[in-house]
Amino acid sequence: MVALEIEDQKKFTSELFVGTLFDKFLLREATVVTFNSFHVDGRIRQGYFSDQELELGRIEEYSAWAMVKSYCFSLIKGKRLPESFQIVLQLPPQAVERFTQSGSFGLKAEQIRGLYLNIRYEDGRISCVTGTSVNVFSMDRSLEQGWDDAAAGFLKRGGIPFVRA
Repeated sequence: MVALEIEDQKKFTSELFVGTLFDKFLLREATVVTFNSFHVDGRIRQGYFSDQELELGRIEEYSAWAMVKSYCFSLIKGKRLPESFQIVLQLPPQAVERFTQSGSFGLKAEQIRGLYLNIRYEDGRISCVTGTSVNVFSMDRSLEQGWDDAAAGFLKRGGIPFVRA
């Protein structure tokens, strides 16, 4: 787990809410606090989409960030900054498969519950904290370290300046 403090908040929030940099991530949950506290559960409601829509749209267990970001953005845009927001993004299963094949982590993709990017805006600061969840016990931390490095590399390639907190 590593905390990355975002240095250029305007660029980061533009990429997060308007750009496409984070679009392939899945949304686990989001909370936005303005005049009220708004919570979005990213889990897809079974039965809302037809089987054909699920298959054609490649709809997973959780909503793609691209599907929900405009709603979340509508909660924070305006004259006043939000008090806070927290967004938990998860790497989709296909990307987890590619990630595990790219390194020697000692785990198979099906043993990984999730690779997360926790985005938090609070007290005028934005930070991204990485997280991992696995189905098996392991003393090996190479998966965590690999995900920490991959997340930092992702932000760097996206032109998002940050410092390790």
